[in-house]
Amino acid sequence: MPRTDFDRDLRMLQDELLLQGSMTEKAIAKSITALKRRNAEVAQEVIDEDDIIDQKRFEIEERCIDLIATQQPLAGDLRILITVLHVTGELERMGDYAEGIAKISLMMGNEPPLKPLIDIPRMADKSMDMLRRSLDAFVNRDVVASMGIMTEDDEIDDLYEQVFRELLTYMMADPGAVKRATHLLWVAHDLERIADRTTNIAERVIYLVTGKLTEASTPAD
Repeated sequence: MPRTDFDRDLRMLQDELLLQGSMTEKAIAKSITALKRRNAEVAQEVIDEDDIIDQKRFEIEERCIDLIATQQPLAGDLRILITVLHVTGELERMGDYAEGIAKISLMMGNEPPLKPLIDIPRMADKSMDMLRRSLDAFVNRDVVASMGIMTEDDEIDDLYEQVFRELLTYMMADPGAVKRATHLLWVAHDLERIADRTTNIAERVIYLVTGKLTEASTPAD
């Protein structure tokens, strides 16, 4: 394959990855909208559309593997393909978390809210902002921005701890609130994992540029 064709394929892969990132961010936003508005229709849309995000991952992975097998890329080109393989997997898992939040919304149904949703939407907004900027850092090969994103994960962890403590207080004060509190805890946990996976993307950007893996925290499970 001529070099110009290979470069074109790499650009197309990047474009497809950004499309998957946009789809994932939209899924997260819609899942939180469904939660706040108790909108079962929107929640079901997130669940149904998760298959599209999954399929996009499979398409990107297949193309990466094909290029590795047929072009035997070295050095920087190989790092691009390895990074794309990792990032598409992280995005797919984030989509799974969004789907999980949507399913929790359906489980909650029309039950009265335990508390006003303040910190959970804040976690979602912060996570989505980190996701957007991590993909921008990938496009721009921006190590400095990636390192900054990795440090911001602590803010999400702090919000999660705050939500956890508050909901635990509700459960201790009223055993009848345990089920509703648990649902919100699951949502907060999913958002915390989304942020963790965003830091994983930032780590991969640093690897792409420098060839070195830098770990910000314990890898997401």
